[in-house]
Amino acid sequence: MSQTLAAITPLTPDPLVTFYDRATGERTELSGITLSNWVAKVSNFLVDDLEVEIGTRLRLGLGPHWLTHIWLLSCWNTGVIVTDAEADIGLSGPDLVADEPTKLASALAPFGMRFPQNPEGFIDIGVEVLGHSDHFEAFDSPLPTDVAWDLGGQTTTHAEARSRWDSGEPKRLLLQETTLLDDTQLLVNAI
Repeated sequence: MSQTLAAITPLTPDPLVTFYDRATGERTELSGITLSNWVAKVSNFLVDDLEVEIGTRLRLGLGPHWLTHIWLLSCWNTGVIVTDAEADIGLSGPDLVADEPTKLASALAPFGMRFPQNPEGFIDIGVEVLGHSDHFEAFDSPLPTDVAWDLGGQTTTHAEARSRWDSGEPKRLLLQETTLLDDTQLLVNAI
């Protein structure tokens, strides 16, 4: 078993993530294969378009949404540190809150679609990500000692995350009102 969180998404046709948005009635279900395709697209976008390197910091501000899990897995795939503090890249939902040097935004629309109009000062991930390949091959993979996340003032390496929260048994979880830190730990444990 790998000691990093890179490429931990199982390639299964079975449902892996089901997201319900109570406000809009949206229901999105992703199999392991579909989730892996999304993770590959975002990973390619991060590396090819944003030229991230291991240790680049990304503030993930999407809130509870299926795209949060995609971005967590993609960051771990590419060695990007997920943080709630100072970052190189800020990812916002439709509220468009980011002050990082590189500002990304998601409309959080069904199927990951774009904003109706380009959000001023932000890169619309609904436009940029979908054109990338469904296959990701890392040129530089994170090491077990690389930081996976820096949340709530605590850093966790890939190896620490795998040893602390990876039970080896896939689980079914119902997440409600979670924090980003909860999501990171629960996602590692569930996959």
